[in-house]
Amino acid sequence: MILEQLQVAPDDFEQRTGWSIKPQGACKGEMCVPLPPRKDVLLDVRVVADRLGMPLVADEPTGLWSLGPEASGQVLTSVEAPDLALPDLDGRVFHLRSLRGSKVLLLAWASW
Repeated sequence: MILEQLQVAPDDFEQRTGWSIKPQGACKGEMCVPLPPRKDVLLDVRVVADRLGMPLVADEPTGLWSLGPEASGQVLTSVEAPDLALPDLDGRVFHLRSLRGSKVLLLAWASW
């Protein structure tokens, strides 16, 4: 979720994250996480992100924030990575699926 400000309407938050804001807290399905009482109509994203374990990252040059999905104690929803096809050092296409059944560590890097 990309944000221009750290205050959002509860309906917008629900539509973009799947978490609905109810009197008992932030809820998704049967699970609810208590939130502190609000004085304002808008949600303070910093508080909600902290309570739900959602990463919140600021990009100061653009004045934007990125709110990531909740971790819920797990990093991945499955242990099966999507197939990637990239050229190897010799220019031949390498498919990640050729390593299925093996433990694999993927490391990603970007200069930007």
